[in-house]
Amino acid sequence: MTAPCQTITFVYNLWSMLTAIKTVIKKEVEKLVMPQVSEAEMALAPMNPVMEEIMRNSENPPEIGSLVTGTVIGRDKMALYVDVPPFGTGIIFGREYLIARDIIKEINEGDEVTAKVVLPEGERGYMELSLKEAKQAIIWSEAKKYIDNKEPLNLIVKEANKGGLILEWQGLDGFMPASQLKAEHYPKVPDGDKDKILVELLKFVGQPLEVFVIAADPKEGKLIFSEKIVGNQVKKDIIERYALGDTVEGQVTGAVDFGIFVKIEDGLEGLIHISEIDWSLVENPKGIYKVGEVVKAKIIEVKDNKISLSLKALKKNPWEDAGKKYNKGDAVKGVVIKHNKHGALVSLEEGVAGLVHVSEFTNEDLLRKSLELGKTYPFTINFFDAKNQKMTLSPNVPTAVKKA
Repeated sequence: MTAPCQTITFVYNLWSMLTAIKTVIKKEVEKLVMPQVSEAEMALAPMNPVMEEIMRNSENPPEIGSLVTGTVIGRDKMALYVDVPPFGTGIIFGREYLIARDIIKEINEGDEVTAKVVLPEGERGYMELSLKEAKQAIIWSEAKKYIDNKEPLNLIVKEANKGGLILEWQGLDGFMPASQLKAEHYPKVPDGDKDKILVELLKFVGQPLEVFVIAADPKEGKLIFSEKIVGNQVKKDIIERYALGDTVEGQVTGAVDFGIFVKIEDGLEGLIHISEIDWSLVENPKGIYKVGEVVKAKIIEVKDNKISLSLKALKKNPWEDAGKKYNKGDAVKGVVIKHNKHGALVSLEEGVAGLVHVSEFTNEDLLRKSLELGKTYPFTINFFDAKNQKMTLSPNVPTAVKKA
């Protein structure tokens, strides 16, 4: 073996020996300073968050649409430069600069900003960023936090349409359907006339409302508000203080064709259906009660966080005495108080009325001609049930009149 070869062999052997010694020493040191951990335990052990973020960023550059945070390092007439470690320099320029001018004019060198990645590497070699989109992304993120935390927002109503109200929050327009209004704010319009509903909703424009975010979808640009989130919980707590059969006092807040609404206390409103206003026939609640009038009523139902009230339940039931006076087959006199498609409603006394069915006559027109509203006629009771307040009658008029 030549001298050079011997030298190379010696050096290689020495290097191998030193490497082996180094490996042994390293293992011995690890035994002394590190706990014995299995490979499985190592695999399950959480990585240091900072190291994990560095490794993730070093391996994968930010994707389009992701948010990055960096420091402003320079600017010129139409561009803002941001240092975004460990990815390099980002730039906000062109259209993104123009639409974010209101934000950029408040930014100085050295300020920390959050931006949205438009392009990881643009034509200039910079990461292209958007401040405006980042701001909106942050707002949408905040909206979801408001949903989770059920925090209220005090917003001014911007517009109204037939479906509900438009409210603005941090530059985003959100919608609140009319169905999400509190009971005291809901348009009390007969027959659900949309034009009349719009008239009522327009009254809210320019007014402040306490609302809650119930849906936020940045992809669809959908932001939905409601007055009811906390209202429902508050109402539930309030309702628990009342029991079926309780007598309450409240203020009339609205009258519609189907009944009247009564505010029992802040956050709680009940409905008195038209059939529960009086034992006598009521056709127009608006003509009986005015908004602001104070009434006493009885709670007759509590269901789904709603309270149903009755005025007539606080009055003596006239059918109790009528049950002692009238029987099937009795000849009586009664006043015609209403016509409908089923026939004529006849009152024997206040609060006690029965039906003359249209089948008693050849047709509805003949019934109306034979039994005129407001006039008194002789009848025979065909069916009488005082307990369920039901009665049917037959008119004591010549058969020729019924069949004419």
